[in-house]
Amino acid sequence: MASPNNKNTITITHITAATTILNINGINFLTDPVFCPASTYDGSHVFQKMPEAITSQMGGQIPPPPHLISLEGPALQLQDLPPIDAILLSHEDHADNLDPEGRKLLDGRRVFTTSDGAKNLAPRPGVVALKPWETIEAVIGGTTFKMTGTPCQHIPGGEVTGFVLETESFGVNSSGLPNAIWISGDTVYLDELVEIGKKWHIQVAQVHLGKAVVPMPSGPVQMSMDGRSAIDLVEKIGADVMVPVHFESWEHFTEGGEDLAAIVKEREFGDRVRWLTPGVAKVVAEF
Repeated sequence: MASPNNKNTITITHITAATTILNINGINFLTDPVFCPASTYDGSHVFQKMPEAITSQMGGQIPPPPHLISLEGPALQLQDLPPIDAILLSHEDHADNLDPEGRKLLDGRRVFTTSDGAKNLAPRPGVVALKPWETIEAVIGGTTFKMTGTPCQHIPGGEVTGFVLETESFGVNSSGLPNAIWISGDTVYLDELVEIGKKWHIQVAQVHLGKAVVPMPSGPVQMSMDGRSAIDLVEKIGADVMVPVHFESWEHFTEGGEDLAAIVKEREFGDRVRWLTPGVAKVVAEF
């Protein structure tokens, strides 16, 4: 366990979708910045990186681009934000994870994202790429953090990363594993992610849900976890707390808050879920 002299407080403020302020002992990480009012976006980029094997199954035809439609704006505006120490950007090419207003925050900041994202955001010197299972060290707010990228499966051909965060004050769990925080990124359930529970004891799992769906000629393709698969994964990893995000405000999310609440009740999982109220900071873990 962490030393009694190193008590850790994890506070999360939900802003919209996957946008949160993750406060770790006074250090502010911002995840997936989205700050525009309700908007409609051209979804052409959804198919830009689709592998040739998939497009060949369509007779070489790219389907008409869907629109990404946000239904409401964020709970906080840019001017409402506290000082931000670093940005965790799961991917930069979808408007529900980085929109034009959110992009304004990237200049002059530490940003951790995918390899493709780092190339697309160049020449910003503060942008760092993370590959799946790659661990880097960074001093943020005067504290040294280890960050590890975790695999994601989102749009075919797209690149997304999750993040495991650990630091010395988190200490070691009674299991012998280092305590850590996991941010899932946009992904469906992957067996590979169960490995997280073998490497770390996850105190808090901030999980992107919503059962996001994109239309394809062969039928709809799921792009993010639904409630049942998320609970399955959190149980297998052994995370203490699950914090649901990324399930409201966008038309392509097909499983909303009421659906999730019903699933949590059905699975008798309520004691491990920390629901957030948009715009309100909530302590989700102390250890």
